Parts: sequence; C-alpha cells; structure tokens
Amino acid sequence: MTFNPESDISGHRTRRPGRTAAIAGGGVGILGILALLAGPLLGIDLSGLIGGGTQGGGSPGAGSTALACDTGEDANTQDDCRMAGAQVLLDEYWAQHVEGYTPPQLYVFQGQTSTQCGTASNSVGPFYCPPEQGVYIDPGFFQIMRQQFGASANELAQLYIVGHEWGHHIQNITGVMAAHPGRETGPGSDGVRIELQADCYAGAWLADAAELTDDNGVHYLEAPTEAQLEDALNAALVVGDDHIQEMSGFSNPESFTHGSSENRQHWFANGYQNGVGVCDTFDDSVAIDLVS
Repeated sequence: MTFNPESDISGHRTRRPGRTAAIAGGGVGILGILALLAGPLLGIDLSGLIGGGTQGGGSPGAGSTALACDTGEDANTQDDCRMAGAQVLLDEYWAQHVEGYTPPQLYVFQGQTSTQCGTASNSVGPFYCPPEQGVYIDPGFFQIMRQQFGASANELAQLYIVGHEWGHHIQNITGVMAAHPGRETGPGSDGVRIELQADCYAGAWLADAAELTDDNGVHYLEAPTEAQLEDALNAALVVGDDHIQEMSGFSNPESFTHGSSENRQHWFANGYQNGVGVCDTFDDSVAIDLVS
C-alpha cells in the first residue's frame, strides 16, 4: 500500500523523542505488536529471542522534536514519515467511528527513549503506553523482523503494526481495557481477545484507508495489491504465539497472550473484509474462532 506522492500528510503531530533514557541492567528480548508485559505496556513478549533490551523509566518523549514529513513522497521514501502518514489516516478514520475521539501521541525514535511504561527500544518493538496515551515506534524494528524472523515487513505490514497499536488506544479511550483488565493467559483469555481485537481494528482501518483524501481531495493511498495484503498477513503470522513459541523450541497454548498465527490472520482479515462492526472479540458467540 503506497502513498500517493502528491498527498498532503503535513497534519501530523509525530514527535521524535531525544535519547534520554537511563540504561539499566536486565536484557529483554521482544518483537512487536503488543502484549501484556509487566506493567501497562502493550507490546509483544518474545523474551529470549532478541537480546540487548533495557529496562527503565522516565518522562515520555523527553527532548522530543517534530518530524518534517509533508507529502506522500516523504512517506514512501522514509520509514519515519510512513509512520507520520499512517497517523494522519488513523486519526481521520477513528474520528469517524469513535464519538469524541482523542488521538494518541505518536513517538518515532531511534535507539531508545524513556516512557512511563519503561524504556522503549527496537528490541522491545512498537508498543502502546496507556498511562500517557502514547504509541512508540522505532522503524529499525522492521529490519529486525526481516533479519531475525524472516518477515517481509514491507509497507502494508508496517501500517498494520501501527494500526494495531492504535487499536489499543481505541480500547483504552472506549473503556475496553478497563472492562477487561485480566492478565490471565490461554487461547480464550481476555489478554488474547484484547490483542485479536486490535488486529481486527487494524484490518478495518486498512480496508478504508485508500478511500480517505486530504484537504485537496487527493487520496492518501493507492489501493493495496494482493502481494501487499500477503505482506500484512505475513506480519500477523510472525507474531502469533504458536510461531514465537516454536522458534523458542516449545509449545504451550495455555501461555498464549496474543493468539495463534491463524487467529491473528483471521481477525485481521475479518476486520479488513467486514469492517469495524465485527471486531467484538469479547462476544461469546465468536469464542470458537479464538481457539486453534
């Protein structure tokens, strides 16, 4: 899914945080689109698969500066500007679907930065920090996905990942997180349902994204190709609990926190094909779809 070069993405509020995080001991390996880690941070726990992470805390986005991303051409040629372009489309989409929508702050960083949920780094992967309503992404993470996990991690996969994090923000501001605070694990757990709903929200957004236009009537995005949709589905496969566990040499469905690869692909495709109205993963009538 490519941005139209002439489209105007200058309405973003993306920040580039300064590298102010204190480095502490304790490696944390992770990939990324969300999981319930220790504390209110939503990322994906791949402990032991990637080394070199750090833990810590601090002020969100300390020393941040605004990104200079103005056109779709910027988004096509720079990963950080692709994140900024996604922000514009996500805010426009969710403003249409959530009454009184309030946007999160997107922080695009390199290396590491402090957040209220701990230290963000590319070994932790993209995540949403509920206390500050902030989405944190280091574009270098996409290279990690390619090199260490065999993912394609191209344009649509990247947009899917951003859309998934935005889905957690929607859950936060609409009360879904508060209504389902459980940290239990397993294929049908609330934790897995939270993640699969965010996948569904990402799919619903991407299905409509190519229809959104800037103030000049220019479509932000070109319609996705089949190959690009496969790219997004590949990302959903890579971050499935069963796939991650197999890479670590074990299998334990009762420890699932995000859902299997099949379920993640299913819920992304369900949202893409049928819209945001089908994304109630807490409806008992769809529970059978949550179990491989």
